[in-house]
Amino acid sequence: MFFEQVKHRGDNFSYIVADDVSKEAVVIDPSFNGAEIIRLSRSRHLNVRYIINTHGHWDHVANNEDIKTAYGAEVIAHKLSKVNKNLDVVDGSIIRVGNINIKVIHTPGHSSDSICLLVDHKLLTGDTLFVGECGRTDLPNGSSVDMYNSLFKKLMKLSDDIEVYPGHDYGSKPHSTIGEEKSTNYTLEKRTLDQFIEFMQQP
Repeated sequence: MFFEQVKHRGDNFSYIVADDVSKEAVVIDPSFNGAEIIRLSRSRHLNVRYIINTHGHWDHVANNEDIKTAYGAEVIAHKLSKVNKNLDVVDGSIIRVGNINIKVIHTPGHSSDSICLLVDHKLLTGDTLFVGECGRTDLPNGSSVDMYNSLFKKLMKLSDDIEVYPGHDYGSKPHSTIGEEKSTNYTLEKRTLDQFIEFMQQP
């Protein structure tokens, strides 16, 4: 499997995942990195079949059209997303690219349409979980209750050795693991739901 974390402009991470044999590829959150994604994909002779948006915020869907134009790729997003998409997914959906299976985990909180993507032992977390942080919940369609459930009832149930690849370069390093985040991320400290809601309301 080919896997590349891309950050060419700004602090948004984009990702390319491709099957080594078929050269079929998927781009996650093109953001402002479209030109670099196209350059990398062409250098490796990849055929980008899908674009997956982890949620519909503008800084993640920017350059969707560039990738669509270059490859005729189809856009995939959660069924609640207002993104101009071709295919809907829900919690538990499997996106197949060549011989690679990408599992969708619906993780509302930052936005109602937020998803994480589990491929091999890598978890692409969008704006749900960052290295050392979690996504804000005070934007439209955000919810601290949903974020609590997404973090503690879904992501923290995953194996400690799962690698975490976030949607922004906000942390001390570009990627982490579930185990590292459990032990070092202050937003994941043990709290009741009410305590978490109060914590997320702090400036």
